[in-house]
Amino acid sequence: MGTMAGKTVLITGGAGGIGVELAHRLRAKGANLVLTDLDEVKLTAIADELGPDHVLVAVADVCDLAAMENAVAQAVERFGGIDVVLANAGLLAFGSVLQIDPAAFKKLIDVNVLGVFHTVRAALPSVIERQGYVLIVSSLAAYAAAPGVTAYNASKAAVEHFANALRLEVAHRGVDVGSAHMSWIDTSMVNDQKANLSAFSEMLTRLPPPLGTVTSVEACGKAFVKGIERRRRRINCPGWVGVTHWIKPVLSTPLGELPVRGMIPEILPRIDAEVAALQRATRGEVAGG
Repeated sequence: MGTMAGKTVLITGGAGGIGVELAHRLRAKGANLVLTDLDEVKLTAIADELGPDHVLVAVADVCDLAAMENAVAQAVERFGGIDVVLANAGLLAFGSVLQIDPAAFKKLIDVNVLGVFHTVRAALPSVIERQGYVLIVSSLAAYAAAPGVTAYNASKAAVEHFANALRLEVAHRGVDVGSAHMSWIDTSMVNDQKANLSAFSEMLTRLPPPLGTVTSVEACGKAFVKGIERRRRRINCPGWVGVTHWIKPVLSTPLGELPVRGMIPEILPRIDAEVAALQRATRGEVAGG
């Protein structure tokens, strides 16, 4: 793709974290932006900051296909089409399979997996017309499993393979498809969990290095933009994450699992206990409010 000047980029989850970072970086390169999220106030503030003439915001839930189709229709009407779609919206939920709230598990899958499908399904006709690029945000979690975040692991592995299959379907149409894989990122999604769940923070320090490394949003934004410009099939941030892709078969063997298995009997019950306590506190606040 070379340059982003004049290109139109649709970003889901555009009101926070990586979405905001990418919006700033891509606008600086001359791209038109279509930002979707559920937080209208934050979306509007970002548009005002970056220049409303080149930024379209749409309050849309990625779980709602019709809402995403409407956002795409607005983008096509405003900018003529979509060159890049970035399926970025996602959730993180903690708790073992025995402890996690089934509703929380389902919600995470709805956002992280079905939300990706809805985003791509809605934008793909325009991206095909412009022979553009699709980038699906997966994770290091698609390469290396971690206890206590089973739902997240499952969702990120699913969308990585979704990207692989989609690539085969649209390559002959001139469309490239990539998946992005990052270690833990210094965003509110991770920082809030570190603040609320001390066992999670400890688990990060005990994971085999560098699997517990927290990466900056700025580093991810820089890697994403470079990958988008080059239409890469994989974006790994930091670079060592790419190594885990190649040793993935080993990581799921008894030998590869050994360093993590050692901590599970002690750390997983603590994560579950803290998650349960947090849920009780939240329910109490709702009941009292």
